Amino acid sequence: DLGALMNLDHSVVLQEARVFNETPIRPRQSRLLLAKIVFLLYRGDSMSTTEATNLFFSITKLFQCKDMSLRQMVYLTIKELSTISEDVIMVTSSLMKDMQPTSEITYRANAIRALCKIVDPSMLPGIERFLKAAIVEKSATIASSSLVSSLHLFNEAKDVVRRWGNEVSEALNGKSLSQGSSFFGSSSSQGQVVSTSNIVQYHAIGLLYAIRQHDRMAVLKLVQSFSGQKSGGWMGGGSSSALRSNAAHVMLIRYAVRVMESDSSLAPQLHGLLEEWIRHRSDMVSLEAARAVCQLKDVSDKQLTAAVNALQLFLSSPKAVVRFAAIRTLNVLARTHPEAVQPCN
Repeated sequence: DLGALMNLDHSVVLQEARVFNETPIRPRQSRLLLAKIVFLLYRGDSMSTTEATNLFFSITKLFQCKDMSLRQMVYLTIKELSTISEDVIMVTSSLMKDMQPTSEITYRANAIRALCKIVDPSMLPGIERFLKAAIVEKSATIASSSLVSSLHLFNEAKDVVRRWGNEVSEALNGKSLSQGSSFFGSSSSQGQVVSTSNIVQYHAIGLLYAIRQHDRMAVLKLVQSFSGQKSGGWMGGGSSSALRSNAAHVMLIRYAVRVMESDSSLAPQLHGLLEEWIRHRSDMVSLEAARAVCQLKDVSDKQLTAAVNALQLFLSSPKAVVRFAAIRTLNVLARTHPEAVQPCN
């Protein structure tokens, strides 16, 4: 229980770690001990490099056990110990084995997260082909884990991650290369359940923006491609794509605002898009668009009309969080544009 965890002794837990070397492996006892180790780390207990390294390699022996719950705790503990242990790269072979297409989806997703946590940036090109294939996997769990891990790696290996732009775009558009020349082989798509989760789009748009953030025109194209503009629109592009993730829509609105702030000449066109998003069927997207319009610099009372009207409707929403968000936005707006908020009084 919680009381027992609060009174854990650092040295006692390290002594109990000898259970990892026992044969046969005892999954339940090992899982509980791993939970204690993680709790000590989260509590802030210091652990020497020697202690962490010895513990790390004792834990790697648990890869011989196929217990799902134990394996998940192994992944978590390895990630936490990797920052203070030495020679953690030696576990790469075990993680790569768990990434094979014959492994459980849970194994593969968690193995990607763990590997990207411990891998050295100089070794990233060696697993680049694998990560690119994982990004476009049909399984949302695998695709999301690869996208998020790539985003974490971006600051350390920008040049490598930037080469994955095509795969990230395919994940964002809901396309998949799994049925083609996948790194996993042709069997990777056989019998695999296609997830209808939209979280992949949210993670993909975040990574794609990180890749393109210093190219204003590329970001502008990204915004336009999901804006609902048809061919022949103000960008003159092709058909638009659909964002099924409301969270991704929120991020797209924020990217549009950043483009407006960096190039005022694009403000009129993008302001029209914000007004369209205010009428979005999702409260979350509509609130974000209204908030974005209210926070624009040099915005006129006329331009605020659509946002204020939407916020006024949200004040009568049955959802408390929606009412709170609306009144908070109106409160901030009233400080600079009191006349625009007057209809809400």
